[in-house]
Amino acid sequence: MAGRINDEDVKAVRDAVPIDAVVSEYLQLRNAGGGNLKGLCPFHDEKSPSFQVSPSKGLFHCFGCQEGGDTITFVMKIDHLTFSEAVERLAGQAGITLRYEEGGYNPSHQRGERIRLVEAHKLAAEWYAEQLATGPEAETGRVFLAERGFDQAAAVHFGVGYSPQGWDHLTRFLRGKGFSDKELVLSGLAQEGRRGPIDRFRGRLMWPIRDIGGDVVGFGARKLYEADNGPKYLNTPETGIYKKSQVLYGIDLAKKDIAKSSRAVVVEGYTDVMACHLAGVTTAIATCGTAFGTDHIKILRRLLMDNGSARVIFTFDGDAAGQKAALRAFEDDQKFAAETYIAIAPDGMDPCDLRLAKGDEAVADLVEPRTPLFEFALRQIVGRYDLDTPAGRAAALDEAAPVVARIKNSGAQHEVAVQLAGMLGILDTQFVVKRVAQLARWARDRGGKGPAPERPGRPQHGGPQQQYAAAPAAPRGPALNLRNPVFATERELLKLALQRPELVSPAFDAYGVDEFTAPPYAAVRQAILDAGGAEYGVQDPQEYLIRVRDAAPDDTVRAMVTELAVEAIMRRAVDEVYAGEVLVRVRRRAVERRVREVNGKLARLSHHADQAELSAVQNELWVLQQYDQALREHGAAAL
Repeated sequence: MAGRINDEDVKAVRDAVPIDAVVSEYLQLRNAGGGNLKGLCPFHDEKSPSFQVSPSKGLFHCFGCQEGGDTITFVMKIDHLTFSEAVERLAGQAGITLRYEEGGYNPSHQRGERIRLVEAHKLAAEWYAEQLATGPEAETGRVFLAERGFDQAAAVHFGVGYSPQGWDHLTRFLRGKGFSDKELVLSGLAQEGRRGPIDRFRGRLMWPIRDIGGDVVGFGARKLYEADNGPKYLNTPETGIYKKSQVLYGIDLAKKDIAKSSRAVVVEGYTDVMACHLAGVTTAIATCGTAFGTDHIKILRRLLMDNGSARVIFTFDGDAAGQKAALRAFEDDQKFAAETYIAIAPDGMDPCDLRLAKGDEAVADLVEPRTPLFEFALRQIVGRYDLDTPAGRAAALDEAAPVVARIKNSGAQHEVAVQLAGMLGILDTQFVVKRVAQLARWARDRGGKGPAPERPGRPQHGGPQQQYAAAPAAPRGPALNLRNPVFATERELLKLALQRPELVSPAFDAYGVDEFTAPPYAAVRQAILDAGGAEYGVQDPQEYLIRVRDAAPDDTVRAMVTELAVEAIMRRAVDEVYAGEVLVRVRRRAVERRVREVNGKLARLSHHADQAELSAVQNELWVLQQYDQALREHGAAAL
């Protein structure tokens, strides 16, 4: 079993890798004010950003699903890693050598399975690329690329490689790098043969498939020889790191430009992605041997941020298969908040063929959005009927109206229904509009899946290591009514204590846990106390938050700590004056509660208590009233 990672090294990894740099590999982040960043949460579907990142604190928190934590937590959750695997990955990015407390440095064979599989794919990709560049046998692959307009520089840019025709060239190479036969089979790079593992890919042109973080997780292999009895394209099988429904070829190269331009181009193959990028369309991506589906949409939505100008353009062949793929894409159209379009090249050419025939400008012109996807889908349906007859128009309406009714945005639905009437040649436009609205209402009454995201582009209406071991989903904290001024003020004070401890220290550390009336806030106050108080936060702000999270008794309180450490403070200018006002409000309310308690006690004692006890209670009441008056007159100076 691998040794425990040294705590100092864990802290060094946290400090060395900025959380915003890690998170931005997976989703687009924008300024949220107060030094925070925001984006669409990668852990649940949402139409407006509720996921916030605080670079200064090294924390993230989603105010929608309550997921939160630090850089290590994020990597664990997003890539389904163990604590050790996440630390090892981040350490590798930062160039930090980890120490292990049981057994010194960790041997390579003891590292997490995902880390090992990714490392095997990285080495395989480098080895395949070297074979293509220098291997005599790979001349066939080089010719194949050249005939499609790709030179050696293009092959290097996309990492294209070649797998030799022998049985176990790659297998022997990776064995020499310390990988076991079991790891090679698990990775999908090898498969069981009669006498042990053999290479899965042989005699093929190889495209490395990378996840959004840039790790090679699989390969797409193109047949080159007639003697190869396998399929034209052979992909890595489903493995622990490769799920074809969750990867997009080229996303690692395209993600920054997709986020920057709010536009993505979806093509059908690896060479189409290459052709588009080389033609200047650097937002092109492709699926890997599967239809474009829900998980692919989630990846793009996080990059596009669902703003009103976002565009997704699908390019499909003009043949029957391409039309079928377009209609399949339209089935998921409502899951986008972006506008979706379709582009079909003249003569049914794909972007690779078009670039060869007509050059880069033709490819760039192809993907300029022209035909909305919903319009293409409706035209395909309508085109199957004889619209010169009443029966044909009625039948076309019967099939097309439910498609329009699926558009949940009422304004867009009305607009498309009017267009459908024009396509069908039905002069009574209101008849079609009412028919669509009726179908939509019936669907809602039958308990459909609920409203789709509004579409902004169209008319709108209406110990630290043990802490991470199991990586459970963060539960929601107790519901708190923040319209209650008492709860709102207590929350504000805790945010100040976590985010700006220098403004409330040392006064805050004298506040009792019972001065926080909301149980979740009282628990956070106790965690701050157990972590050394706000005074410690002045000395070491980064370590302070880690200590407070570690001191939390359970995941609910830990999630609340993260939430309060990330949430914006409710004042544009956060200074000592504001902090003093919040401190005083919380203390005065605590004093007022105690005054009520003492008054009640006096009322009870007035009937039967002796004079000494009565005098003591009266004296306490007088002291409280004097203290409250001092707080009113002098503010924070009286604390």
